[in-house]
Amino acid sequence: MARNTQPLLAAMTRWFAGDPRRVHHLLKVWAFTRAIGQSEGLADDALFLLESAAITHDIGIRPAEAQYGSSAGPLQERLGPPAAAAMLGELGYAPEEIERVCWLIGHHHTYGLDGGPDYQILIEADFLVNAYEDGMGPAAVASVREKVFRTRLGRQMLDDLYPSGQ
Repeated sequence: MARNTQPLLAAMTRWFAGDPRRVHHLLKVWAFTRAIGQSEGLADDALFLLESAAITHDIGIRPAEAQYGSSAGPLQERLGPPAAAAMLGELGYAPEEIERVCWLIGHHHTYGLDGGPDYQILIEADFLVNAYEDGMGPAAVASVREKVFRTRLGRQMLDDLYPSGQ
């Protein structure tokens, strides 16, 4: 039976209290992640951890902004895992689950790794959202499609959302 990510979603909504833009971002990444993960046939346990990573992938933004005044990707990757580990531990995640989710958070802005299907899906989902939110141009979208996207549904969604980026 599939586990429920709702307690984690509620915790992350509290984490980003007063910042609806960040909550909307994580919800969109979560939705794309879930759709692509299901399309790729991930098992329930793997999909649960992937969804957990999607929900928490930007948890490092708050400590990065507090400490450095920046939300740069490398800072998120460095500062996100400790914050996520604490939150996931409070919610009863097992140590090996926390380790995987934190690895994904710690690499979600690092492209080109052979990090497994969950890693691939997370970076594709995050890019699908970031391309829109950052107003990326067709050339940038086309470049990332070629260099990063590997899943069938991820590519299809990218092509459908940004047809001039093909």
